[in-house]
Amino acid sequence: MRWLAASVHVLTAFGAVAALFATLAIFDHQAERMFLWLGIALIIDGIDGIFARAIGVSERLPRFSGEVLDLVVDYLNYVFVPVLALLAWHYLDGPSGLAIAALILLSSLYHFADTQSKTKDNAFAGFPAIWNIVAFYVFALALSPGVTAAVCIAAIVLTFVPVPWVHPFRVELLRPLSVMAAGAFAVSSIVTVTRGLPATPLHQAVMLVVAIYGVGLSAYLWTRQEPR
Repeated sequence: MRWLAASVHVLTAFGAVAALFATLAIFDHQAERMFLWLGIALIIDGIDGIFARAIGVSERLPRFSGEVLDLVVDYLNYVFVPVLALLAWHYLDGPSGLAIAALILLSSLYHFADTQSKTKDNAFAGFPAIWNIVAFYVFALALSPGVTAAVCIAAIVLTFVPVPWVHPFRVELLRPLSVMAAGAFAVSSIVTVTRGLPATPLHQAVMLVVAIYGVGLSAYLWTRQEPR
C-alpha cells in the first residue's frame, strides 16, 4: 500500500504542474486559461488531504511530509502565480505595484510559516494568503489599478491582524450557509471563466454577496473571540 500513499503525494505535486501551465497562460496573456489551471490546483488541494487521511499517508510514508509538499505547491498557486498575473495585466502597475507585489510575497511567507495560523473555530488567524481569490475578484470585477492596490494593501495588513477568516467547510458556525455561498461562488466562477472575463453583472453581484457574507461572518467571529 506504500505505492497508494505515494500516489497521493504525486497528486499533490501535480499542483505544481498546474502552476506551470497557469504561468504559461500568463505569458500567452490568456487570463481565463490561467484561472482554469488555478481552479484545477484548488480542486487538487481540496481533495488530496481527504485521500491522505483515508490511506494513512503519514504512517505509510513517514519520511515524506505531505504538509510541507502542500505548502510549497499552495504558495505557487495561491500567491506567486496570482501576483504575477496582477503585474502582467497591470492591475499592479509601476514601482508602487512592484512594491506591493513584493509585500504580498513576503507577508504570505509569514502566514505560511505561522504555526498558529488557525483559531479554535478552525478559521484562519489573519488573512489566509488566498491571493488566487483576490486576483479572481480583481479580474472578474475589472477593478482599477488604484482600487486593486488598496485592496492588496488592506489584505497585506490584515495578514498580521488575528481576525478569524472563515473556511467554508471547516468552521461549524453557519456551515451549511457557508457551503452554499462557496457553491454559488464556484458556479459563478466557472461560468465566468467559460464565457470570458470580466464577469457579467449578475455573476459580479453573486460574487460580491458571497464576499460580503464571508467578511461579515469573519467579523462576527472576531467579536466573540476571547482576548489572547
